[in-house]
This record gives sequence, structure tokens and C-alpha cells, in this order.
Amino acid sequence: MKLKVKIAGSRVHDVGYRVFLLKHAMNLGLPGLSTYNWEENDQQEVISLVEGDEARITAFLQTVEKNKPEQAEISKVTFEDYGGEVGRTSEVAMLCSFVQLDKVIPLLLDMRDDLKAVRKTTDATLSEIKGMREDIQPGYAMQFRQMQADVQVIKDRLGIV
Repeated sequence: MKLKVKIAGSRVHDVGYRVFLLKHAMNLGLPGLSTYNWEENDQQEVISLVEGDEARITAFLQTVEKNKPEQAEISKVTFEDYGGEVGRTSEVAMLCSFVQLDKVIPLLLDMRDDLKAVRKTTDATLSEIKGMREDIQPGYAMQFRQMQADVQVIKDRLGIV
């Protein structure tokens, strides 16, 4: 059995929809799945071609009708018979991995650059704090010695050894 599933809405791209569909297809053991983003009449669409036995496809369709990625905004889901080729689910898994890596690598590089800037600022701040500590240490040492002497006087009056 083969079907074409169209998921349309104002926000179905860049919300993890294809990974969402892949996860459910893999959980159901569907052997065939192809997914791609499309735009029709100023509306975003995710097209999913699925292939498998009727029970698994029915379960997949129920999942698609009842669930969606958190940030997705859907207006309709439609199904129709499909007679063309459907790719292997494992191939879609590999493609999705590469697509996700392609999205995350620039973010990780930006984070690395931001961390370098934070480290520079942190090092400068720590140096400044260390200088301040060195400035107040002589006075602090005198206050600490006085505090120790006061504590000793109190202990002596109370008879504590």
C-alpha cells in the first residue's frame, strides 16, 4: 500500500516535521518513506510518501492526524493514493541526519565564538577581582587579627579553653 500525505499550514517548515514523521515511521516499521517540504498557494506543506502494509500505514495516519511537532501550525492534513516510487525509510533517516547537522553546525560555531568572548571577559574580570583582593588584604588581615583577639577575650571570660 502506498499513500501521499500532505500536511499544510502556516508553519510546517523548520519545526522538525520531517524528523517527526521519520520517527513515527521507524517506530511503526514502515519500510518506505520519503518526505520533502513544498509550498503551494502561499501555504507551507510537508509531503510524505509512505509505503507499507495497511495496518502500519493506518497507524501512521492516525499519528499524523492526532500529533504534530510542538511549534507547527497546521490547517489541514490530506491523504491520497500514490502510485510512484517511495524511498526507503533508512535513506530518509540518513538524509535527515545530514540536514540536521547542516543546520546545527553554524549554531555550534557561533556558540564557540561566543564562548571565546565570554572566556576573554571572564579572564579580565578575574584579574580585576584579584587586584582588588590584593588591595584590601592588608586591612583585612588587621581586622581578622583583631577579631581573633576579641574572640579569645570572650572565651577567656566564659572560661572556654
